[in-house]
This record gives sequence, C-alpha cells and structure tokens, in this order.
Amino acid sequence: MDVPGGPRLTFRVLGPLQVQGTAGPLRVPPGRQEVILAALLLETNRIVSTSQLVDLIWEDNPPETARTQVQICVSRLRKLLVDADGEVALTTRPPGYVLHTGAGNVDAALFTGLVRRARSLGEGGDREEAVRLLRSAVTLWQGDCLTGLDSGPLANAARQLNEERLAAVELRIRLELELGHHDRLVGELQRLTHEHPLREKLHGQLIQALYWSGRQAEALEAFRTARRYLAEELGLEPGRELRDLEAAILAGELPPPPAPPLVRGATASGPEAPGGDPAALDAASPAPIAESIRHETVPHQLPADIADFVADGQRLGTLEKALSGDGRGTVGLAAITGKPGTGKSTLAVHVAHALAETGFPDGQLYCDLRGTTAAPATPVEVLGRFLRALGIPGQLIPESLDERAEMYRTRLSTRRVLVVLDDAAGEGQVLPLLPGSRGCAVLVTSRARLTALPGAHRVELDVLDEDRALELLARIVGGDRVAGEAAAAEALVRTVGRLPLALRIVAARLAARPHWTLASMVQRLADERHRLDELAHGEMTMRASLSLTYEGLAPEDGGLLRLLSMAQAPTLPSWLAGALLDDHRPFPSDLMEPLVDVQMLDVAGVEPSGGFRYRFHEIIRVYAREQLAAQHPPDVRRAAFARMAGGWMHLAEEAHRKVYGGDFTVLHGTAPRWRPPSPYADEALADPLAWLDAEQAALCGMVGHAAEEGLHDLSWDLATSLVTLFEVRGHYDLWESTHLTALAAVRKAGNLRGTAAIRASLGSLYMSRNQYDTARQSLNSALDVFQALDEPMGEALCRRDMALIARTNGDDAAALELYRRSLADFGRADDVVGRAIVLTQSAHIRMRQGEIDLAQKQLDEALDIYEGIGYAGGRARTLRRVGQVLLEQGRNDLAVLTFTEVLELCRDSGDVIGEGHLLRDLGHAFAMMGRPDRARDFYDRAVSSREQVMDFSGGALARLDLARLLTDEPGRSRKLLVPAVEVFRERRMTRELAEAERLLGAC
Repeated sequence: MDVPGGPRLTFRVLGPLQVQGTAGPLRVPPGRQEVILAALLLETNRIVSTSQLVDLIWEDNPPETARTQVQICVSRLRKLLVDADGEVALTTRPPGYVLHTGAGNVDAALFTGLVRRARSLGEGGDREEAVRLLRSAVTLWQGDCLTGLDSGPLANAARQLNEERLAAVELRIRLELELGHHDRLVGELQRLTHEHPLREKLHGQLIQALYWSGRQAEALEAFRTARRYLAEELGLEPGRELRDLEAAILAGELPPPPAPPLVRGATASGPEAPGGDPAALDAASPAPIAESIRHETVPHQLPADIADFVADGQRLGTLEKALSGDGRGTVGLAAITGKPGTGKSTLAVHVAHALAETGFPDGQLYCDLRGTTAAPATPVEVLGRFLRALGIPGQLIPESLDERAEMYRTRLSTRRVLVVLDDAAGEGQVLPLLPGSRGCAVLVTSRARLTALPGAHRVELDVLDEDRALELLARIVGGDRVAGEAAAAEALVRTVGRLPLALRIVAARLAARPHWTLASMVQRLADERHRLDELAHGEMTMRASLSLTYEGLAPEDGGLLRLLSMAQAPTLPSWLAGALLDDHRPFPSDLMEPLVDVQMLDVAGVEPSGGFRYRFHEIIRVYAREQLAAQHPPDVRRAAFARMAGGWMHLAEEAHRKVYGGDFTVLHGTAPRWRPPSPYADEALADPLAWLDAEQAALCGMVGHAAEEGLHDLSWDLATSLVTLFEVRGHYDLWESTHLTALAAVRKAGNLRGTAAIRASLGSLYMSRNQYDTARQSLNSALDVFQALDEPMGEALCRRDMALIARTNGDDAAALELYRRSLADFGRADDVVGRAIVLTQSAHIRMRQGEIDLAQKQLDEALDIYEGIGYAGGRARTLRRVGQVLLEQGRNDLAVLTFTEVLELCRDSGDVIGEGHLLRDLGHAFAMMGRPDRARDFYDRAVSSREQVMDFSGGALARLDLARLLTDEPGRSRKLLVPAVEVFRERRMTRELAEAERLLGAC
C-alpha cells in the first residue's frame, strides 16, 4: 500500500482494515481476528489488555472461553503477520499484547504525526508547508475509519479518528483562508457543508470564502442554509461565531481578505533585485506591486468541480506528482485515457482544481478539444483562445500556427500555468499546445491511448471497483437509501458495469425521483433492448457518449464492433475477428487493435500461445448490438454467426483428436467448420485439455447459443465433443446441462441422428453416475435410431456402454455378447481406439472368470493400440486393468507399483475421476495385503477425491469400502454409511444399498 509521494504502508485502518504482505495484500479473517488486529493497530506500540480485547469482541456477554479464544486469535495473527511487508512483532506483555512496528507503517500513526507537525508549522507562521502536510495527511484516508468492522466499542475509537480527520480539514481550510486562497476553496466548502451540515465551523469558513470572493448574497444565503439545518436537525440557533459573521457582513464590517502570497512579483522587490537599495526598498509601499499583479491577466478557465467525486487516492497522488513534482526538467505532462463514460474529464477537472490552489498560481487554461466530434478544435483555434485569455489583444495574434505557438510558449515561459486539454483526438492535436517552460504542466484526456506523447505520465481509467461505485451512488442518492436496499444497490452497480457515467445517470434519475426504489431501477435496466433508453437523464445520455466514438470509427472497424457483439464468451480470442469477417490473415489481432485504440474493446489478457484476448464492457456491447440490429440484415448476421460457431467447433474437434490420437469414439454432424489460422490453432492446442479447460465457459455457452440460432447440428456436435473434457475433469453437471440444451434443439428440428447421439452420450453420463436404469433407457433409445440409420459408430458406442452396465450388474454373459458386437461395430467404423476400450473393459470379465492369460492378451493389444496413436488417457486406463490382473495373480507388490504409476499419470493430466478410481484401487490392494491402516488411508482419500468433484456415487462406494474395515469402530462406520445409503437409494444401486444397510444395522 503506497501513499502518494510518501512511504509504503504495512497497515491501513483509515478506511477498511488492510494489511500489506511481501507478495501482496494479506487477507485477515473477518470477525474476531479483524477486531483484535484493529485494536492493536489503534494502540500501536502500547499494551492492549486481554480484558479490553474481550470487551471489544463480546461486549456484554463474553463466553467462559473468551480469554482462550483471544489467545488463539492472537496466535493466528502472529502467523499471518510473518508475511507482513515491514518490521512487525506481536508480543505478549502482561496484562495483554503489544503490536510493535514503526509509526510510518500504520496510516493512523502517520496521519496523527503529520497533523501534529502541521499544527506546529502553522503556529510558527509557515502556513504553506502546514497546508501541504495537512493535504498529505488527509490523502491517507480511504473512507471512514475501520469501515466494515462489527464492534461497538471499536466504532467509538474509529469515530474519534474520523473527527480528527474533519478537524484536520478545518485547520487546513483556515490556514488557506489566511493565505488568501478563499476563491479556490468555495467549491470544496460547498461539498463539505453538504456532507457535514451540522459543523458550524465549516459553514463559517464557507461564508467567509464567499464574501471575500465578492459573492455577498451567496454568503448570506449560506448563513440562512446553515441556520435552517441546525433548526431542523437540532432545534438550535447558530452559535455566536456564525451570528457575528452574519452581522459583520450586513454591517459591512468584515475585515478584507488577506493578500495572497506574492509569487513572481516578490523577486522584483526583494533585497537581491539588481540595483536595489535595501533602505529604499524597506520604505517602499507594497501597493504598486500588488497593483501590477492585479492588472496582469490570470486566467481561471476550469469548469466547476463536482461535490460527489470519488477516486483512487493513490491515482490522484501520482497524477498530482507528475504535474507538479519537484525536479522536473521539462513541462509536466499527464494523459488520462479510457473508454467512454469512465470519468476522464471529471478526474482531470478535479485534479486541476486541487493543483490550482497552490501549484499553478499564474492561472489555469482549459479547452474542450472536441476530439470525438465531427469537427475537432484545431490547434490554431485553441492557441488563439489561449492567447486572448493570457491578455494578448486579438489584433496582435498572428495567423499562422507556428507563430501562435511561439507567442504562446513565450507568454508562458516565466509563468506557472496549468493547461487542461479535454477530449483530444490524438497526439497531433496536442503537441502544438504544449508550453516550453518546465514551470507549466499539461493534463490531457482522450479516448485514444496517446502513446506518442513524449514523456507523458499515463493513467488509463477503467470502471470503478464495487466499493467506489457504491460510494458514488450513495453520494448522489443518499447513504440511507443505499443502506436500506444494499442488495439492490449492488445489483444496480453491476447492471451498469460500474461505469461512472452510466452510474451517475441512474443515480441522478433516482435522486430526482425519491419515490422510486433502487430495485425498481434494476428491474427497468434488466431488459437489454431498452437499457440504453433508461441510461438517459437530462443532458446526460450513455448512447450519445458512445456514439461520439462509434461514429468516428472506420467503416470496417465499426462493422467488426457490431459483429463482435454477437459473441457471448466472457473474453474474446483474436481469431473471432477473422471468423466474423471471413478474413484468413495470420494475425487476426490486427483487426481488433483499432477498437482497442479507441477504448471500445479492452485487452483482457494474453493466452499461453501468445495471442491476445479481448472483452467488451457490457454497456458498449449493448450499444454495439443495437447498431448490429439496425445496420446488418439477418442473412449477414446468420452467416457471420455460423462462421464464429464453426470456428469453435473446429477447435473443439481438433482438441479431441489431439487427446485421442485421432477422430475416435465420437460422432460428428455436418455443420460447416471455419478454420482459424494454423499458427494460432497449433499453439493454442499444444495442450488440448488445458485449452478445453480455459475455454470451457465459451464452449458451453456456444452450445446454447447455437441452439438458439437454429444451428442444431452444430449444437449437438459441439456438446458431444466436449465430453472429452467433461469425462476427465468430472464436470457432470456441465455434461448434463449442455446435452439437455442440445437435445431440445435437435428434437425441435427433427434431427434423428443428433437426437440419438445426445441420448447415447447422456447414457454414458448416467452410467458414470451409477444411474444404471436411466442409462439403459437412454442407450436403448439411441441404439434403436442408430440401427435404423445404419450408423456403426453410434451402435458401437451404445453397445459398449450397455455391456459395461451388464458387467457391473454381474451379467457377464450378456456383457461379453454386447462387447463382441461392439467390437464388430467399431471394426466397421474403422475405430481402433473404440476397439482398445472394449478390449480393456472386457478383460475385466475375463480376469473375474479366471481367464488371466486371455485378459492379459487383450490388455497387451489395447496398450499397443494406445501407444501407437499416442492416447495417454487410454494407456492409463489399460494399465489400471493390468494392475487389477496382477492383484488377481497375487502379485500384490507389483500391482501397487502399477496403480501408483497410473495415479501419477492421472494427476499429471488432471484426470480427477481416474484419480478417485486409483485411490480406491490402492485401498483394495493394501486391504488384500493385510495392511488395513494403509487401506484406510487410501479409502479416505478416495472419498475426499470423489466427493470434492461432486461424484457422490463414487464417494459412496469408497465409504462402503472404508466401513467394511471399521467394524470395530461403529460410530465412525455409521457416519460413513448414512450418507452412502442415501446415495445408493437415490441412484438405485440395489446391491450396494443392501450391503450398506446390513452394515449400518450392525453398527
């Protein structure tokens, strides 16, 4: 945690409690540990008694174990603070504990120290330095002290610190009024009196600032407002100080404002001026100097600051340092960029106002460059405006750009002036407007990235984080409304994507309609088709803001933006641009980058292949979809969507081929594919399972999206291809949801082959869940269709799984017959992997029947097939069967070695289902070897492994295995068996249910 321009902090309490670790923020567990740490931090390097900590946590009713629980929490905090970024020690010191750390590591201690030094400097007459320190002190705050902590007594201490913050603000304003900065304080004081209407000192300072700024009527109105607040809230009249202030204004007896400190003119009158006579200078009146300053034109062109501004204090600090920091050799230059509606102009104006007070006394120039309009301001036009503002008569301003730029730089060469250039189109519009003096600074805002501005400090704005978004909403509509509808407030900021402009619009609408609930606004925004209609209030409209950038796009870039809005993936790979435009260039990211340059797309990250990923802000996507519907006919949209879906299908198909060593054990439809550039596909699919994992959300979403768009053949094809991922990772819920979506689409379209393929795949899913009756029904239904269509691959897959069900139910004869027919079907389909799977599965029956040699022969053939095509997953499954054969032969040690090898293979490939099987196999092996302790360990791990991936039937089988070994521990056996019985009953696993109930009855 960095303080702008200051030290790195380890602890923050001035806002939410935060701890900085050596590798990033440390999470303090909420509740008691938070309360204890906060209490220790508020008393850094001082003893906090155990009794005090008990009272902070439990207040009136501590439990008997309270002191023990405090000790436990302190012990855990010690472990946590080992990783704290700084020298920290939490020690026991009767009658309690002490947190030792440097005062500079805790923001509260640093704040107190800065305020103490500032008071001393102010009393000694160094008001400028005192003001600087007080500003630094207040920037340490990130909200109310210890926001979010639930402790009444601790809240009292926090309130004291909150009060000290306000006192520091009041002190700084008093010192600035004494320095003659009254005209620059009015906006801030108006905000402060609105936020703290019962603080009479702030009201008095506002009245003084208004009066000294020549705004007598407003000063008197400010008094009346203060009196109204006090009367309504407290039933009191204003205190003597406010009443005396009003009387002095009405009588014209308020003393004149202090003269501002002389900045440039003071040098001319100082004792070191050339030819100066000290005695004469001592006798000279300062009036002529002050007069000359008054007649020198000092522009103050900044727009009004806003009272409800929220921002990151660190970002403000770095901007201010870039613009006004000491030691610069050139003009200070900062560029604020970001997508439409992120608050670039608001931030620029706020920073400019903050710096204008002390950093740039010779004036502030401002111009809206209209960079996103059809008629941007030209540098010649802007220079003419600035020169007139700097006191150059119009008739003396030259015509050419070069001559105006020279005069402008000359005029600013001895001044400290801040130039704000809002909404720049690009670097070419800005460069002629840069002063040459290092005493000046320029702050630019733009939707373009302005990477060619030399030496610029760049700040790219994104959306607000949730806390700041809620803070902005509360400032506009009122904290009580937000607190009263906390869930709706969170939903509201999410709905507008935490975009500041969109949030301001909805907040302004709610503020104008106090009878509207926040929930009603969420409901109004829920319909995407009308969302942009709702994001309008007065002159503020989200649609207008976005259209300025959109209308400046090249036609091809605008077309891509519109088509990209059809994509529903969380992030967008670059090849999507090529698919949507049917552009086969090798680097499709080149199509995306122009949209990134103008902030209509964000770069979301870099893929392992080196390609970039992009994302829309939700409001921009909604706008792009509006334009898509308006400008692209349905046939163009359908063709572009089919190419995009075909690209996903091609990549999923290729991933399956790479995993299985070819296009094995899968059916495909006839939907057209679109082939992404080969370099991208080769790099992305170097680890096919990792790619499927990474793109899981996009691929599953495309199954549904294709179904919605009528691409039913692609929907079922993609769904069944994704079983490659679902089966290995145990994503049974995704397996089911994607298939049911695709099933609805193919049934509606009358697609018999697709319907059968989905039903066959669902049969495999139900079988994996041990739902054998449901699996059998689904497989029989699919087999009937495949036989009618003479589809050998479909028949082979159905008979293979039906054989496995028969084998599981103990009907070995039926299983072997189904396996025989499945082998024939795989032969007709020329699918060697299908053959190897059948050989592996049927070897289990041969082994069970004592035909060990035949089982080994089948397994050897299967291994040869898998090694020949490079299918590691099949090799692992076959080696598992080899281990089971070794167990049957009594070669237990070799079986354990084999199972252990396969377990490592499963872990390396991320096969969580296979891992659960192998853990259970190792449990069986150690049980047969007479080593129950090792067997229990592996069965325990099998239960955790299966249930962690929601495979409750697999977990129930491992529970039953473990219960068989725990006959001497009836209590633990019961805990294992009760949930297992429920699973067996739900899944209709009758044999397992009977045994579990028998064991349960014996407990």
